[in-house]
Amino acid sequence: MADKDRVFIFDTTMRDGEQSPGASMSLEEKIQIARVFDELGIDIIEAGFPIASPGDFEAVSEVSKILKNSIPAGLSRASKKDIDACHEALKAAPRFRIHTFISTSPLHMKHKLNKTPEQVLDAIKESVTYARNFTDDVEWSCEDGTRTDMDYMCKTVELAINCGAKTINIPDTVGYTTPSEYIKIITTLKNKVPNIDNAILSVHCHNDLGLGVANSLAGVSAGARQVECTINGIGERAGNAALEEIVMAIRTRNDLMPYSTGIKTELLSKASKVVSNATFPVQFNKAIVGKNAFAHEAGIHQDGMLKNRETYEIMTPESVGVKKTSLVMGKHSGRHAFKEKLNDLGYADITDDVIQTAFGKFKILADKKKHVYDDDIMALVDDSLITDNQINAISLKSLKVFAGTGEPQKAEMTLDVYGKVKQATEIGDGPVDAIFKCIKVLYPHDVKLQLYQVHAVTEGTDAQATVSVRIEEKGKTTVGQAADTDTLVASANAYINALNKMIIKRDKTAPMEQENQKVRGI
Repeated sequence: MADKDRVFIFDTTMRDGEQSPGASMSLEEKIQIARVFDELGIDIIEAGFPIASPGDFEAVSEVSKILKNSIPAGLSRASKKDIDACHEALKAAPRFRIHTFISTSPLHMKHKLNKTPEQVLDAIKESVTYARNFTDDVEWSCEDGTRTDMDYMCKTVELAINCGAKTINIPDTVGYTTPSEYIKIITTLKNKVPNIDNAILSVHCHNDLGLGVANSLAGVSAGARQVECTINGIGERAGNAALEEIVMAIRTRNDLMPYSTGIKTELLSKASKVVSNATFPVQFNKAIVGKNAFAHEAGIHQDGMLKNRETYEIMTPESVGVKKTSLVMGKHSGRHAFKEKLNDLGYADITDDVIQTAFGKFKILADKKKHVYDDDIMALVDDSLITDNQINAISLKSLKVFAGTGEPQKAEMTLDVYGKVKQATEIGDGPVDAIFKCIKVLYPHDVKLQLYQVHAVTEGTDAQATVSVRIEEKGKTTVGQAADTDTLVASANAYINALNKMIIKRDKTAPMEQENQKVRGI
């Protein structure tokens, strides 16, 4: 693409984004974020507001030293003291940007600055000229630009450019504008400011009306070539335009927005997680990087996705660094998606009758539970397999456990293994360990215990305990559950339940009689 179609990404996550209540970042977190942003391909990183605090000054200084590709920037008001702080914080970098601003709307000039329009023009001239002494990369912003008189804005922009500003930013500081109005503002500047071609126009949109991204893209379509934004859209009040949404909108709808950015989109998910870990969680339905952005639960959608992913996905999850699409199993899921989930879980060769039985149980469970996990589905299918095969290879006949202080923990167990009664006594590191050792002696096997969990069904010392056990063998897993007022009996039965399911999951093509002969010959 031609240079005129290159859109520069100016990230202000660590400055404007950090101003979100609860989003304060430590120096270590800012450095970690900066490294990821540098790798991501962000053009300019605004690392903070150096005059605001010693911590902000240090963060801007340290971030500016580690960046290899991105240009570090610091924010300053129209004040020599602020600009000096920016320069001091950034001067170790081989190149840097000073971003200075002042309000230009009648409301802000009167009530915030207590200055006349003429005094504001003087401040612009003084501040931009002063900043230009330290770097040729000076950006100037007219705060509350979208509520500024257009004729006056044209005067301020022309003045800032004449004083040496190379980037002119038009902020929608309070998220007030709309796409059509913003296009008009940018277009008017391009048509009426005589020296506008000597600077890059930039957009900086807040999201108070939910239009931050739409307004930013409208500004780009009108001729702006820098977008100021934040990862996850964090920022004051309702936040800023989200970087990941802007970049992926340009990439996905390049037919309507024939622009390019330098962002490596495959790192967007990683950047989102790093910022989220330092600030606050991302909403599940957040575009591009939310947990549900590539998740489908509705049966109609899942069926379409399985036939052709483009039916319900306009971009691939891999393009933003997500491993794969997720078919979320819930009460809206259909039989087609359920069968596909079973294939993913290793049940590729089970019969349609078993699938239908398990699907019926799944629908009942999904009506009761908000989240149906893979373990839930595996347990349903394993139970259906046992019913379908009428197999219960191992059953508990009796159990005695010796526990407490002064004596080793010991279990005495009797099992029915394929119709043959066997007994064993084992010592373990605790009563549960002794029980599981007995089972292993009576039915030799080699599985890995992945989960052992006890839940009390009711309150009180006589509560019934439900025990869950998950075991794994050669990549196959099964889940067993059992309930009893005796936790140790429940533990034994849960493990045996999981083991019975594993026996069925073993080579299903081998006749069951071979399994019987193998066990009897031990």
